[in-house]
Amino acid sequence: MAPTPRPGVLLGVDVGMARVGVAASDRDGMLATPVKTLKRDVKKSSDIYVLVKLAAEREAAQIFVGLPRSMSGGETASTRMARDYARDLANALMRSGSSVDVRLVDERLTTVSAHRSLHEAGLDGRKHRAVVDQVAAVEILQQVLEMRRNGQHSPGQLAAPDIQGTGDDD
Repeated sequence: MAPTPRPGVLLGVDVGMARVGVAASDRDGMLATPVKTLKRDVKKSSDIYVLVKLAAEREAAQIFVGLPRSMSGGETASTRMARDYARDLANALMRSGSSVDVRLVDERLTTVSAHRSLHEAGLDGRKHRAVVDQVAAVEILQQVLEMRRNGQHSPGQLAAPDIQGTGDDD
């Protein structure tokens, strides 16, 4: 029997090389809305610390990070980057004393779909960059909300923190 989902706000995260899009659901898990776009900070991880703060402020129950697989479902450099980011986020949450789960969910084509939605809304292509990551995060989270409505209470794959702090996956 599947576990009952923890009630509360869910966060969706779209990780890119330069930016991180963030979306949040309402407490009832009905609708995902854009929150912000963070500048990716590989050296200082300030974006991860902002996510930890957002999770605490919004009393998040779970965080879902998009996992960009190839169309055939295989792993790519972007897939590994998302896995590493999710693990680093899980580590930061654990260090902060938070018990929020970080889960990875398949996000094939969300960025393509986000660009299409923005184009259809009449937004100039040059202006997409500022919001496309938020729209992709909304699409990731909306997909999770739909999966939960269909009985998958904890969709995706758990990104467990690295207990030893070594950064190794094994």
